[in-house]
Amino acid sequence: MTLEARYREACARADLARGRLHLTAQEAKARVAPARLKQDVKDKASNAVLNGVATAAAKAQQRPFAVGAAVAAFGLFLARRPLAALFRRLYVRFQDTQSDNVENDNG
Repeated sequence: MTLEARYREACARADLARGRLHLTAQEAKARVAPARLKQDVKDKASNAVLNGVATAAAKAQQRPFAVGAAVAAFGLFLARRPLAALFRRLYVRFQDTQSDNVENDNG
């Protein structure tokens, strides 16, 4: 192999390596683009939420009474103020009814 042939072969290998480097750089640039990163985060978050929902549904099917009790407790927690107001009104109404029977016109 002559010196000139080895030189041409080395130039061809260098051109191939330069082309591969250029393609790799373009792929890396596309991977770290803000839109791509944003889409990846959205995909991972939606997959995590869907997996969580599927797991919760499977657990709910295994223990329906426990889930029902937990949902009822949570509902009571959310409605604690209106329920407390209702019971206060009922208590006052019952107390007033009983006090009306005990009192007379003279005091």
